[in-house]
Amino acid sequence: MTHVRVFDGRRLTEPQTVVIADGVISPDTSITGAKIVEGDGMILMPGLIDAHVHLHGPQTLEQLCSYGITTALDMATWPPQLLASLRNTPGVTDIRSAGTPAIGTGGPHAKIPGMAADAVVRTPQQAAEFVAAQVSAGSDYIKIVAEAPGKGGPDQETVDALVAAAHTHGKLAVAHAATAGAYRMALDAGVDILTHVPLDQPLSPSDIARMAAEGRAAVPTLTMMEGTAAARGAAPAYRTARQNVAALHQAGVPVLAGTDANTQPGVPFQVPHGPSLHHELQLLVDAGLTPAEALNSATAGPARHFSLTDRGSITPGQRADLLLIDGDPLADIRASRNIRHIWCGGTETAPA
Repeated sequence: MTHVRVFDGRRLTEPQTVVIADGVISPDTSITGAKIVEGDGMILMPGLIDAHVHLHGPQTLEQLCSYGITTALDMATWPPQLLASLRNTPGVTDIRSAGTPAIGTGGPHAKIPGMAADAVVRTPQQAAEFVAAQVSAGSDYIKIVAEAPGKGGPDQETVDALVAAAHTHGKLAVAHAATAGAYRMALDAGVDILTHVPLDQPLSPSDIARMAAEGRAAVPTLTMMEGTAAARGAAPAYRTARQNVAALHQAGVPVLAGTDANTQPGVPFQVPHGPSLHHELQLLVDAGLTPAEALNSATAGPARHFSLTDRGSITPGQRADLLLIDGDPLADIRASRNIRHIWCGGTETAPA
């Protein structure tokens, strides 16, 4: 690509040339013999990372890729055979996954049609066995569905044991936490990343301060919270969620962009795969992130917190996950939707 302005994580560079070779960004900017894409001053961005999706088949990966999501962090897909069939598929979105989530005997997740029977973890004694099974099946991190005490999720001792077992295996512990009570339970257990943000009430200043001090990250999924609040006819609840994101961000808690994209029956809101991440960026800006911070929340931020060391920036040697944008998303975050070219692992793919 010639004459492209590169988003370097803070600002746009002067026009330059970027070369893809063997699926990575080449240190050699010579274009002799290469296919040339004339950038004409357009913006080159790292491929986007959606830090909370659910996978349903090959079409999910194709749709994500067509909207510039070159990496998807799946937060619950089963059975393991389906997940295995979606890994390492060339030319489409690359995935990492939790596999089967850990849930309690009650609560909304226990009522999802077709939920895996082995997802239920009843006691601390079962936690180590559950985590070992997920690791053996190839899970990249462990997903725990935390509910407020008494609301049907695993109890505090069981969540503690799940987190301890995840860490014993060298895996991140990621918790679903959509209420203030669930957030507190997850924090007390030592969860690394909390996904969703409470709709029910503001997070306490002490919980926010603890997240910041201990380096926990949040994946607010404002798109899902907005849709859930609308489905319940509870607009004030979404304002609470947005205020919680603003408070987390202002306190220095890392905020990562994720959508909870899914087509799963029995959930509060079905978030479309692909376009929803661009909407999420807009909602994060509305909540107080700058456009550059929002773009980092979907590129370098999740790459850092999920240890994806080969992506998230446009530097030599990095995986060639790239978007060519017609417009300036630093001036207007909505420009992230104006995609002209997409490369997933160096393979060019047509935008939606």
